[in-house]
Amino acid sequence: MKLEVQRALLSVYDKTGLIDLASGLVEAGVEIVSSGGTAEMLQGAGIAVTPVSEVTGAPEILGGRVKTLHPKIHGGILARSGNPSDQRDLTENGIAAFQLVVVNLYPFRETLKDEDADDAALVEMIDIGGPAMVRAAAKNHAHVAVATRPDQYQAILEAIRDGGIDDALRSDLAATAFFMTSSYDAAIAGWLGRGMILPLKPYAALRYGENPHQKATLLVEDGVSPWWAIARQYQGKEMSFNNYADADAAWRLASDTPVVSVAVVKHTNPAGFAHGSDMAETFLKAWDCDPMSAFGSVIGCHGQIDTSTAELIAERFIEVVICSSITPNALEILGSKKNLRVLEAPPPDPGGLDMRYLGGGFLVQDRDSDFGEVWEIVSERQPTEDEMLQLSTAMKVAMHTKSNAIVIFKDFAAVGVGAGDQSRVGAGRRAVAQAGERARGAVAASDAFFPFRDGVDTLAEAGVTAVVEPGGSRNDQEIIDAANEHGMALVFSQNRHFKH
Repeated sequence: MKLEVQRALLSVYDKTGLIDLASGLVEAGVEIVSSGGTAEMLQGAGIAVTPVSEVTGAPEILGGRVKTLHPKIHGGILARSGNPSDQRDLTENGIAAFQLVVVNLYPFRETLKDEDADDAALVEMIDIGGPAMVRAAAKNHAHVAVATRPDQYQAILEAIRDGGIDDALRSDLAATAFFMTSSYDAAIAGWLGRGMILPLKPYAALRYGENPHQKATLLVEDGVSPWWAIARQYQGKEMSFNNYADADAAWRLASDTPVVSVAVVKHTNPAGFAHGSDMAETFLKAWDCDPMSAFGSVIGCHGQIDTSTAELIAERFIEVVICSSITPNALEILGSKKNLRVLEAPPPDPGGLDMRYLGGGFLVQDRDSDFGEVWEIVSERQPTEDEMLQLSTAMKVAMHTKSNAIVIFKDFAAVGVGAGDQSRVGAGRRAVAQAGERARGAVAASDAFFPFRDGVDTLAEAGVTAVVEPGGSRNDQEIIDAANEHGMALVFSQNRHFKH
């Protein structure tokens, strides 16, 4: 059923597209009722408007806090056309029905982001009349259409010109309206500290999840602009579930160290990492950590991809490349790899929340982004200045590696990564096996303390000269003694960096 619009209520904070909408409604013969700043703007543009106060017979009071909370407004929104009782009430009370309500709300979420906004300012941004009108119209969407975003105006005008707003459009508008009010209330509840309510909306339908038999959808938190939603994809197939997971891991690791840095990620774990001054050389150093695991990987390049780097990438099978920027010539070279996804993206937000669903509940924590550790040298041998620099970057990589994690580092590149092992000595052995002779003269980082000396012995036997670990084990002295026996420098970083 198409709904013919004869009377519309307009009350918006965001006035984008307002004049065009109102002009289109007037051309279609629609009467416009409006309030406050919306009415002033329309009148200033020469558009005929009936003020809300004229409809209600009551002035705006409390500095504009009360203007639309009135039976002649809400009765007109909630009345059901064709319902005898409703129509009788409208007639007896001199109320005219609305067929269209256009409302958006005070910018509470935006004000919340303003560091200068105090509690009083935030309270004034809690809209009351707006959500009430939106919810009323959305509830009564069988008889009223509700618009809450400027990008809906054109479709509404086209429908009105075509004879009316159909059921499908009204239902879609109502669903958007209820999501908007729930998201708005979630932000307020979060500010007041009454729990966490995350308004999530579909961002992309994915072909499948981690495996073909699993359904999957990518959701985005309302009011948030994550890096992957801002990123520009130049080429390649659509991003998959696994692509997004690996891309986030690669881009966070690469962006966590200064330009120029390259992270090679497979199944969310680093398969290589390097930091340098030339992107092509840095890419090769990162790739050479574990070329076998790097096959079919996701690459994060913190810096610009130039011609030389693009040629190296084009020679290899890579699923996704994320970069800070890319030259036109480099993009042309990568164009030969039709399935390679190439993304240009801003750095990820280093903070935020890390969440895990537990079937009916969530584990929620702050993201591990605090690297402001006070390191303590506990061995007899002091690490060299170069070793300390290498250890610092190695610990950054370990922080992004699944526990138990050991990272062997040399010349500002990972040469061995032991990730996700059930034992710390096992992680060390895997890292040593991967590094081979490259472990001689290298340093190593452990995401958590060594419970026994066997882990340190394994690294020392491979030729590692310095190790950083959080410390805090009851066997710390045993670990220190082992380091001294091997002439190894040992540093306690204080902070553990488990990643499960």
